[in-house]
Amino acid sequence: MMNRGLAFAAAALLAVPAFGRGLEPSDLASLARLSDPQVAPDGTAVAFVVTETNLETNNRQSDVWLLDLTRPEARPRRLTDHPGNDNEPQWSPDGKWLWFLSSRSGSRQVWRVRPDGGRAHQVTDYPVGVANLRVGPQGGRIAFTAEVFPDCGTLACTAGRLREKGTDYGTGRHYERLFVRHWDTWEDGRRSVLFSVAIGPDGKAAGEPVAVSGRLDGDVPPVPFGGREEFVFSPDGETLFFTLREAGRSEPWSTNLDVFRAPADGSAPPVNLTRANRATDRNPLVSPDGSKLAWLAMRRPGYEADQLDVMLRDLASGETRNVTADWDRSVEHIAFAPDGTSLYASAADVGTTRLFRIDLDDGSVTALTEGAADSDASVAGDRLVFVRASFAAPADLYALPLAGGEPLRLTSINAQALYDVEMAGYEQFSFEGAEGDTVYGYAFRPVGFEAGRRYPIAFLVHGGPQGSFGEGWSYRWNPQTYAARGYGVVMIDFHGSTGYGQAFTDSINRDWGGKPLEDLKLGLAAAVERYPWLDGDNACALGASYGGYMINWIAGQWPERFRCLVNHDGIFDLRSFYYSTEELWFPEWDFGAPYWEAPEEYERWNPANHVAQWRTPMLVIHGLHDFRVPPEQGLAAFTALQRRGIPSELLVFPDENHWVLAPGNSIQWHEAVGVWLDRHLRREGEGP
Repeated sequence: MMNRGLAFAAAALLAVPAFGRGLEPSDLASLARLSDPQVAPDGTAVAFVVTETNLETNNRQSDVWLLDLTRPEARPRRLTDHPGNDNEPQWSPDGKWLWFLSSRSGSRQVWRVRPDGGRAHQVTDYPVGVANLRVGPQGGRIAFTAEVFPDCGTLACTAGRLREKGTDYGTGRHYERLFVRHWDTWEDGRRSVLFSVAIGPDGKAAGEPVAVSGRLDGDVPPVPFGGREEFVFSPDGETLFFTLREAGRSEPWSTNLDVFRAPADGSAPPVNLTRANRATDRNPLVSPDGSKLAWLAMRRPGYEADQLDVMLRDLASGETRNVTADWDRSVEHIAFAPDGTSLYASAADVGTTRLFRIDLDDGSVTALTEGAADSDASVAGDRLVFVRASFAAPADLYALPLAGGEPLRLTSINAQALYDVEMAGYEQFSFEGAEGDTVYGYAFRPVGFEAGRRYPIAFLVHGGPQGSFGEGWSYRWNPQTYAARGYGVVMIDFHGSTGYGQAFTDSINRDWGGKPLEDLKLGLAAAVERYPWLDGDNACALGASYGGYMINWIAGQWPERFRCLVNHDGIFDLRSFYYSTEELWFPEWDFGAPYWEAPEEYERWNPANHVAQWRTPMLVIHGLHDFRVPPEQGLAAFTALQRRGIPSELLVFPDENHWVLAPGNSIQWHEAVGVWLDRHLRREGEGP
């Protein structure tokens, strides 16, 4: 198997001096973050968002930047600079304006500015904030979403009701169906609705917007992570295609997202185009000539980690076919080629994310990039502009000639911040895992590596469980921060991981503590044997979400192996987890049924049943706004540890959800974890 990592020369990517220091938590929290590239209609420029962090104020600010693609020596320039957080850029069809969202007026509204700079002009001024901006391809209409009460006929009605909250007697909320809370928010009855509005000659929104998604019982885009990729205009601007899950009482256990079509002016109710498929349909995209609709679809209802195939529909005849039925990869992002005969797509592939060209005629797939994490590709003239990140570098823009060749780096957003940072070298390796299958992992040398020394191990376990650490840059679980502290890092893509074929992903179903744990055991042993600089007797295992579940499972099933454990937002008791989490489709698929129908499946892999075997010191961390894995799961694990007299600590974040996002909290998290590892893994006299 070709090594898709950058091997142990990864740090050369940044051309930093050999005496560089390692990546520190404050570096990770404060790095600028590039996202959302939008290529100009004529391909001569690309707008994108850069989010910067102020550690003193513990806040982040996003601005729109612009890069001239016609001059090789051009440097990116900041187009907007306002504390109102400017993002979601969109080009006007003639390229003379850049539209964006900003809260500079006091609420999140639509603005626009000339690409050459100057004063920004406000386009909308509604009584509620808006999100997910799309500019119509003819320039006369825009679309956006807003959270409104379904029985309100105007935006002002929603605004008024929000102002009145708490003025009535009592503060109780009444619910008649599930999803009383979702991700990190208690529901208040609002839905995210797709609106559109005509743009007048003065460049401002003309009148009250119309609700394109009408009174459908669901959110556009689907919450909590959907964005504007879930709706799109037709090339003539007359139609909007969008994704929505019709809710009803089954919403918490349904993955049935559908693609709808509706007139952009709201003159007729939406039509469900994918009703026949009871599984997920999402990310609609119309061909340049308007004749075809592409989208991503799963095949199995109730399964959130099923393979996403590319579907193609002839909009005149309705004929629909699966373009990638014979390709064993799950597609993440798609963009039409200008001639409409192919798609550019990104997909996870053997521990990384690559770009591919998909021929829409015969379904053939051609790999365009090798290694790193490549995504968000768009055509810019004779080039493909995309975002690339790796284990050694955060996201930047790159260009790839459509005729073939090597990618060219366009930006170096964090060059100054990382100038003296030495990134740890790393390598992908493989071994024979559970059931004789080939399983892959990554190993990182510590920063300042010295031949002949042996280094303690930070053994990271990814979440999902249908996920992957994968080649890429993370602002939460970044192996570079452990390598900078003097640890060797090992990560295994166990059975259930994505990017290795759907059968491999499916193999974790009803087997949470089986093959994955065997892979972790075999993978750690393989890494220690392959890399003699790893101190196999001096290791700590760390994980979050499913990875946190696995830490609890390891505590009872592999208690002799590690000197310490770190459990972030991990599941402790599968029974109470089922009855208190929100997206019920997740446990019902992975364990085959609701708890009361198959308690034996849940209890077979329940960490709470094996507390009597626990003896390894554990740091437990939980966000109190985590409703995916409710905080009682972390408290229960800490109670078990304390009651058994096992060295343990509990760190809670009252203002965080399933992730730790605030800059200051991120630094505190990394420092607490680092101190915990040092306490248990450092030999006497050793320093970081």
